[in-house]
Amino acid sequence: MSLDIREEALTPAALDEHAAISIAFVVDKILELTLMDGGLGGMSLAETAVTDPYVHDYDATDGAGPARWPERFDFSNWGLICARRDGAMAGGAVIAFDTPGVRMLRGRDDVAVLWDIRVSPAQRGTGIGSALFRAAEDWARARGCGWLKIETQNVNAAACRFYQKMGCTLGAIDRFAYPGPPGEVQLLWWKALASGWINRVTNGELSG
Repeated sequence: MSLDIREEALTPAALDEHAAISIAFVVDKILELTLMDGGLGGMSLAETAVTDPYVHDYDATDGAGPARWPERFDFSNWGLICARRDGAMAGGAVIAFDTPGVRMLRGRDDVAVLWDIRVSPAQRGTGIGSALFRAAEDWARARGCGWLKIETQNVNAAACRFYQKMGCTLGAIDRFAYPGPPGEVQLLWWKALASGWINRVTNGELSG
């Protein structure tokens, strides 16, 4: 079976096709957060089994699904990477860049946000996610970005392991980012896109 990974125009029709891929996952384990000395002693994340597993669907959150993005954002600078297996849509990644109003970007032109990445449930675990992530890195790097930034939550342990595997570093933990879901913790991951940037981070020249 052939796999084709390529950038495609982010049109309403393409967005509908992207949205048709389920992003839902089963929460059967979480990264449980523990504070030491009220946080002054640091934080730890430990993978813990969930007693009653449940399905989490990001698209079901009001205003969060791809169908609502055109109402909320100007995505003329955004990118869409599609994965097609034998011509059929198997996954996709959307990257946000240089867009006023996207808080994750904080007005920076050296950062791109991996806004959304999803793989068809039947195709998960076949390497499509890794291929999409690398294509998103290339897309951001081609626009002069030194960083790729990703948001996820502690309830998505599999995604956290995936971003770690792809070379990302956990840059921030926010226990109070979400007013709705109790117990969900925001995790922000950063991937340095060039060796020069990695060296500058190591030397303390950049705070991220």
